[in-house]
Amino acid sequence: MSNAAYGLLGAPLAMAALPLFVQLPAYYATHLGMALAPLGIVLFAAHLIDMLQDPLLGHLLDRAPTQRRRWMTLGAGILVLAFAALWLPPASVPTGAWLALMLVIAYGAHSLVNIAYLAWGAQLSGTIGAVAWREGLGLAGMLTASLVPAAILAGDPTQIRPRLATYSLAFAVLMAAAMFALLRHAPAAQQRHASTGWRDTWRALASNRPLRALLLPYFLNALSVAIPATLALFYIADQLGAPQLSGIFLACYFGAAACGLPAWTALAHKWGPLRCWRLGMLLSVAGFCGAALLGKGDLIPYAAVCIAAGAALGADLALPPVMLGQALGERLGAGFGLFTLLGKLALAIAGLTLPLLAWLDYTPGHGGGTSLVMAYSVLPCLFKLLAMATLGRYSASVPVTNGSTT
Repeated sequence: MSNAAYGLLGAPLAMAALPLFVQLPAYYATHLGMALAPLGIVLFAAHLIDMLQDPLLGHLLDRAPTQRRRWMTLGAGILVLAFAALWLPPASVPTGAWLALMLVIAYGAHSLVNIAYLAWGAQLSGTIGAVAWREGLGLAGMLTASLVPAAILAGDPTQIRPRLATYSLAFAVLMAAAMFALLRHAPAAQQRHASTGWRDTWRALASNRPLRALLLPYFLNALSVAIPATLALFYIADQLGAPQLSGIFLACYFGAAACGLPAWTALAHKWGPLRCWRLGMLLSVAGFCGAALLGKGDLIPYAAVCIAAGAALGADLALPPVMLGQALGERLGAGFGLFTLLGKLALAIAGLTLPLLAWLDYTPGHGGGTSLVMAYSVLPCLFKLLAMATLGRYSASVPVTNGSTT
């Protein structure tokens, strides 16, 4: 069960990541009264600041691989504090300023832990098995983060703050248990030589043809996931008219991803991660095309959309890290830092959909409309199809061996 000890940290990391780009925008807009346009600008600025640090953090981790455990422990402690602070802003501080500061701190701590964690997994023998545990337990964390905060926010308004405090405490306990399991019982990563200077690191990354070929499709795919994630709660509340069911729909989405993950892992062993990732993209497009046709009361069809898109999410979670680990060689920290930078750039751009919707006269709580539907469902399909098209460059950059690439 050493892979399980490694994978357990995926749960609290996912529990922290989900609110940062799905629930906090709706929480600050609906419950804390923050206007949509400044909220989107704060999200964009925080993501923009945060993403610039990821390659630096990855490079520093590569320079001192023996210190990785200490840095992960420090990052986990900071993340626990920032997670609670985001849910429990003080009344004496301007909401926008507090959100911006705590987001940057939370993002930095999450990046430090996550980059080291991904690099650790890529250095294990039987990488796909370790990734399956990590992403499977991560999806369990997402399920928890989907249901519990939604239930709290839909309950008695006078109990929201104390219940969020209890939830933050539970998160801290889970993070401590996961770090203990990782540091004491997870399989040791293969020790690699410390990285050299910046120039050597970036020269090696720039000359890596498969890595370069993965950058654009990974970014486009991340954008196709980030936009509906940012707008999901607004779509459920205003387009479907069912804000009380938001937790159930998110649970359907992440539950389908958790159920589909073993299938994607098995198929990747047989057909290769690239071919399976393409199949997952097609399934996601089919799901979001269906979402473009829905309106008030279409709850069962939307549940089907969530299940289809969630099943496709398993491929997005499990397969790109495997492909990246195969392409990176020695400089895992810098490479994963570069890819987390792209993911955060996608989240930053997705945050700009909020001021865009405000400019198009969309107001939360006053019904959906064409602009919300286009942003939530049509744009992701376009970006997903573009990602599929650009994957051809990656396929051409790597040799075909027993179906491992195509």
